[in-house]
Amino acid sequence: MSFRFIHTADLHLDAPLSAIALRDPDLAREVGVASRTAFSRLIDLCIDEAVAFLLIAGDLWDGTHSSTRTPRFLKQELLRLQAAGIRCFIIRGNHDALARQTGELELPANTHLFGARPGSEVFTHDGTEGGQRIAIHGLSFREPHASESLLPRYPAPLPGAFNIGMMHTSLNGSPGHDNYAPCSITALEAHGYDYWALGHIHRRAVHQGRATIVMPGIPQGRDIGEAGPASVTLVTVADDNSLTQEPRSVAALRFERAVLDCSPFGDWPELLAGLQALIAQAAGAPRQEEHLVLRPVLQGATPLAWRIRRDADRLSEEARAFAASARVWIDRLELQVTAQGATDMAGADLPAGLVRSVLDDLPDDPAMAAALETTAQELLRDLPHELRDILGQDPDEMRRICQDLLAQGVPLMLARLTRSGSAQDEGL
Repeated sequence: MSFRFIHTADLHLDAPLSAIALRDPDLAREVGVASRTAFSRLIDLCIDEAVAFLLIAGDLWDGTHSSTRTPRFLKQELLRLQAAGIRCFIIRGNHDALARQTGELELPANTHLFGARPGSEVFTHDGTEGGQRIAIHGLSFREPHASESLLPRYPAPLPGAFNIGMMHTSLNGSPGHDNYAPCSITALEAHGYDYWALGHIHRRAVHQGRATIVMPGIPQGRDIGEAGPASVTLVTVADDNSLTQEPRSVAALRFERAVLDCSPFGDWPELLAGLQALIAQAAGAPRQEEHLVLRPVLQGATPLAWRIRRDADRLSEEARAFAASARVWIDRLELQVTAQGATDMAGADLPAGLVRSVLDDLPDDPAMAAALETTAQELLRDLPHELRDILGQDPDEMRRICQDLLAQGVPLMLARLTRSGSAQDEGL
């Protein structure tokens, strides 16, 4: 007997939005409710598609609860599933490990949370003796770290049933994600399950071989690092246990980068016209989400490079004005412009040797790196606790962010040291 289910992971309810909040509090509020909106739409999708069950493969939460309303919200949504006769199965990931969660309400009867020991839930799809047997195997982590594979702890497949494994894992590793419960596609296939419902990596990936292995991706992006379409996975299992899967969108908001080549622009009005056209084009592109958060990336060699960097604040306000009329949010401008011609835009009116030394040597200077790290640590001590992740969550990430900021800031510093820059800044 055929059946359908939906597989998702990494909802990160109540995820902190420190960097966005500093740049634009209004945008932070919009993004802050987006994960809840996506979850409500996920429940709507389950009901509309009359699925048999919902799988949430870890990181439903982002950590300990930051809002007392969210557990109540979650339970109300799960009760909607229960009223529709739809089961729900949940495992914990690294962000919502069992040891980290506090203040949760009792789960409804339709919802099963797998514990820190491996478990299996076996049932028939239609509730009758002759219906399709389904075995769902899962394991939650008690602590946020798992350096070894979880796969040896999973039960063997149940004969005669459609077997599903739920696991939160980094697989063989992915840029931007912690190494968490690593394992290989080959090992997952060899375990004998029909479908692996994975979580942890925020980009969608599908492997269809002896087993179907799906990383559904994040259902709602939270920042520009999660740009592009987000999805959950709708799975259909036919009478012969053959399987098809398709991504479905439940996101209310999408992050995107849009590149503007500045090399054709000879003056400021041309640049503004190009920026306005870029934003209008991005706003008009087909998408399912109601809101678009855009990061314009300005690239290319242009005589305006010096002014673009010096007046980045003014240019950002121009972009936000264009975006408001197009019903788009601007995340921030990303500047990758370089000077056109032999004269470096950051070094006009400065000795060439000084410019080369500052641009080429300063970013790699160990003393400068140490000074940056000290300054960053002093800054973090003065910030509220909820904003301290803005420079990363470990020393290595903080050093990388400091180096990026230095690389962006050095050309701007040189630009402000030029005679023309100083004169204009002082209103002369």
